[in-house]
Amino acid sequence: MSFTRTLFAVAATATLAAASLSAHSAATPDDATAMVKKGITFIKTNGKDKGYAEISSKTSQFKKEDLYLVVYGLDGTVHAHGANEKMIGKNLIELKDIDGKPFVKERVELAKSKGTFWQDYKFTNPETKKIEPKQMYCEKLDETVVCGGVYK
Repeated sequence: MSFTRTLFAVAATATLAAASLSAHSAATPDDATAMVKKGITFIKTNGKDKGYAEISSKTSQFKKEDLYLVVYGLDGTVHAHGANEKMIGKNLIELKDIDGKPFVKERVELAKSKGTFWQDYKFTNPETKKIEPKQMYCEKLDETVVCGGVYK
């Protein structure tokens, strides 16, 4: 094999390995479902105050790569946020994604009507800082909705 071909083969292998690593570093829909269920169990076991504090903590057990939990009241108020604690206490019912989709309002309505659901919208990925398509798994818990999402 020539030097150029060897170099090309090494570069191609490195590129594939890097792509494989980045693909594995992103959370999966199964991860999101499991994390939401784990978060709900934690809130039920430890109470809302401790549960919301743990979800919002910088060292939260409810964070994995680009996956984190959020908890909204059914009025759209953020009770816990795993990626941006500045959102806690804010009512985001009118928040829209880049396409104009009122995703918080839709999320609250789906929680009321379905209880458990997946929702698609676009949001800033905290890892890449880019707006990306996101799929959010949510479950209603009392008068809140607990969600965890994955970027597509």
